[in-house]
Amino acid sequence: MADFSVVGGGVAGLVVARRLAASGASVTLFEASDRLGGTVRRHEVAGIGLDAGAESFAVRGGAVAALLAELDLAGDIVAPAPGPAWLQPVDGEAVPLPATALLGIPADPLADDVVRVVGRAAAERAAELDAQPVTAVPASLGSLVRDRMGADMLDLLLAPVVHGVHSQHPDELAVARAHPGLADAVVSAGSLSGAVAQLRAAAPPGAAVAGIRGGIHRLVPALADDLERRGGDIRLRTRVDDLDALDGTVVIAAPGVAGTTGTGRRIDLVTLVVEQEELDAAPRGTGLLVAAGAPVGARALTHATAKWEWLREAAGGRHVVRLSYDETPSDPVAAAVADAETLLGVPLPVVVDAAHVFWVRPAAASTVPSDVVVVGETVAGSGLAGIVAHAERTAAELLAR
Repeated sequence: MADFSVVGGGVAGLVVARRLAASGASVTLFEASDRLGGTVRRHEVAGIGLDAGAESFAVRGGAVAALLAELDLAGDIVAPAPGPAWLQPVDGEAVPLPATALLGIPADPLADDVVRVVGRAAAERAAELDAQPVTAVPASLGSLVRDRMGADMLDLLLAPVVHGVHSQHPDELAVARAHPGLADAVVSAGSLSGAVAQLRAAAPPGAAVAGIRGGIHRLVPALADDLERRGGDIRLRTRVDDLDALDGTVVIAAPGVAGTTGTGRRIDLVTLVVEQEELDAAPRGTGLLVAAGAPVGARALTHATAKWEWLREAAGGRHVVRLSYDETPSDPVAAAVADAETLLGVPLPVVVDAAHVFWVRPAAASTVPSDVVVVGETVAGSGLAGIVAHAERTAAELLAR
């Protein structure tokens, strides 16, 4: 009889199951499909092994790096190429994102690179609003920025960045989830721009994100192998319809179980492998975020071979470009080629190969019964760092009971 039953074999389920098994507990993990990892998985395009989902993780908090060290993958943690991401505004050419910003919130609203994106009038309005006394910090990031810096700053700069990172509008993102120290920093600094400057100064040097040489998908088999080595029982193709029939304490790591989530959001990803010498110079750095209303359907583009040295070596002179969509194009590959040409500013006459995948990003948990233990994106938000950290904390709490 198992001490714990974990329902769902995504990263959160694997992390919590492994941690429980490492303590000596008996753990059974159930996964309805024939594969583990959820949205973290591998696919092959033009003979190159690539991530079909997340391709980086936030370094803040150190949870993912600590886990990778335990799995003997610390030596394969890699930083992306330096340099800013770019923004495709509604009108005009793409521009680099402001250098001193946090999730698009500027430390100086009047900086030249901010004015270039939002315009002088919006920048001056933001500075004027942010000079007002802080009376309260709203719950949502959108409300905070709208109150402190105005609607133009929110729509033209913050929204594209937050959408690219969290796949949701800032109005849907809690301040605490966007950055756990932001609310306190606003109060301490007396302004939103001051809070951003404060948090950036306190952040460790280096890139805010990192990857794994060979792809983030390497995390999944490493977790599964270590779980089984510690005595964990993994059961694929096993759907759980009756939680009461499971042994021990039940941990839900799958959206939609026991009323733990609302309607999800579909995200489409098109990966292109192309030949184009003009891309050798990385004309848009490591990629672009796209403002709503811009003349393309994609919401973000990553020039993956410009971002990751290991991938550039693996691609052998070809370029890997990833485009994500909130609305599924009628012809995803054709749309991706056209959008990539517009965003990158160069033609792409030679497409070696392409792949189209999609997944449903679950909504935040709407109702979670008090006696149910839940891990994963529905309660931890998007991003590996938050998901791993929450799963580790949950395991520790369960073991402390």
